[in-house]
Amino acid sequence: MDTLIGALLALVSAFGWGTASVLIKLGMRNKSAIAINIIRLYITTFVYISIFLITGKYKEILSLSPEIILVTFISSLFGFVIGDYFYFNALKLMGISRTVPITSSYPLWTMLWAWMFFGKKIITQTLLGALFIFLAIVIVRKGGLEERLNPKGFIYAILAPISWSIAIVLLDFLSLYIDPFALAGLRMTSAAIGISVFLPKYSKELKGVTKSEIGILSGAALLGLIIGQYAFVKSVSLVGSHISTPISAINPIVSSLLAVALLKEPPNSKIFVGLILAVVGVVLISTVH
Repeated sequence: MDTLIGALLALVSAFGWGTASVLIKLGMRNKSAIAINIIRLYITTFVYISIFLITGKYKEILSLSPEIILVTFISSLFGFVIGDYFYFNALKLMGISRTVPITSSYPLWTMLWAWMFFGKKIITQTLLGALFIFLAIVIVRKGGLEERLNPKGFIYAILAPISWSIAIVLLDFLSLYIDPFALAGLRMTSAAIGISVFLPKYSKELKGVTKSEIGILSGAALLGLIIGQYAFVKSVSLVGSHISTPISAINPIVSSLLAVALLKEPPNSKIFVGLILAVVGVVLISTVH
């Protein structure tokens, strides 16, 4: 039963993340990636803190050791500040349908860190998955050159999954010590604190945010950072990242198809081939036992 529930939760996270990507694209037409991230993290943190206060969940967080809180803070920075900064800039420079095949390589990097720091063996299935992802990146890059893909955006799209993978490795560790809902909320709160260093620089831009932009980003925060992130953390705690990650990896399909259908981003065959290869590679790597 846990396996079924964990798989369903991972599927929920995939749809939450995929839909949130499209909403973020809509909400950042005239705003910087940092400003967008500040808004959505503050919205999410407000929701989590309110729930913690109402339910008394804050007592569990206050009882955690300083070491666990520090690791949670580091994980949140890599996942929601550093990684998402690169991701949002890539979205703005290249569009969703070109960005997501590249950023879907995060399980590859996760496997690399697991091998380097935890001694996990790299078997044939892992190498095959890496090959699929490498081919996906080459194909998307080639298509981008023909369509004047932004080189800076491409670099951002590579750096985003590297940052996310560090956060995921730490998440696997943290889920052993913290309740999934408390962990999800603590990570969001830590990310909001971390990104606050940018407030002085972006205060003028934040004051110019419209009500419609707040509405769009609230929807993205709800789907991606509240529902999506909690579902993923809970899924990992139930079945482990080796099951949760490949299922949640379908989110590029959701976002790319919505981008083409709703945002009218021009697709081409290389983008779809790269997307398919990336997802296949993600599944191969993430299902290694």
